[in-house]
Amino acid sequence: MATYLEFEKPLAEIEGKAEELRALARANEEMDVEKEAAALDKKAAQLLKDLYKDLSPWRKTQVARHPDRPHCKDYIEALFTEYTPLAGDRNFADDHAVMGGLARFNDAPVMVIGHEKGHDTASRIERNFGMARPEGYRKAIRLMDMADRFRLPVITLVDTPGAYPGKGAEERGQAEAIARSTEKCLQIGVPLVSVIIGEGGSGGAVAFATANRIAMLEHSVYSVISPEGCASILWKDAEKMREAAEALRLTAQDLKKLAVIDRIIKEPLGGAQRDRAAAIAAVGSEIALMLDEMKGKKPAELIKDRRKKFLDMGSKGLAA
Repeated sequence: MATYLEFEKPLAEIEGKAEELRALARANEEMDVEKEAAALDKKAAQLLKDLYKDLSPWRKTQVARHPDRPHCKDYIEALFTEYTPLAGDRNFADDHAVMGGLARFNDAPVMVIGHEKGHDTASRIERNFGMARPEGYRKAIRLMDMADRFRLPVITLVDTPGAYPGKGAEERGQAEAIARSTEKCLQIGVPLVSVIIGEGGSGGAVAFATANRIAMLEHSVYSVISPEGCASILWKDAEKMREAAEALRLTAQDLKKLAVIDRIIKEPLGGAQRDRAAAIAAVGSEIALMLDEMKGKKPAELIKDRRKKFLDMGSKGLAA
């Protein structure tokens, strides 16, 4: 059953009526409702196009959080072969909010790392809704070290509201783990490409996305804080999240102008959740292009390129 967002309710009504008509026809073979159902389909298609023609930043945030959007596990299963998951940080535990391991991408060996939110209640709880604890970031550091040692490109898939802010995580050094992961991204002498596939929240996202090349899906978001968190701090009112989303400049389109990201990956009409296979294929094509751009570069060049990219961000953004 499809899940509809708040602003998609008119679309849900039309598509629901079309399905009801077809259900009646299936129950009574003498009924001919295809003409009426087709008219509703046409109306729904036009409404979908209108709704997604110019989404506000807040609506893009809602789409980025859509529960039916493909997640890290879906991308790994579809785009990579011979995936061998690697677990644990060799210190405390294995964080299920972070997936990672050795795999082949277009038949070339790579290291893939990403946040996994889960797809139902049980898996979301197991994955902590994609919010990594310190051991998740330390696992990522371990995998990046391994990739560097064996000269394997690193691909990261970012989809997190932010790092987990719980008491235990803070006691185990959450801030230090995030900082170390970000530092490791800057140190490795292999190509590092990152794709924001849903939410890119705060330092929890930056710890995986300090990359040579960063791409975002068209309706994903990337920001220093959630719109609700920003609204609570600035206006003491979480209900002002729409205004906060506007102010945060968190959309792929804004971030491309500010040179924070390099590429925008077009999504199927209605978002990645409407055609998961097409969205995943588009991400795969973009990853291949980004890796191709770095072929033949020496470790020192890759490190210099990555550092320069982040040092230049503020000046490029201000100039824009």
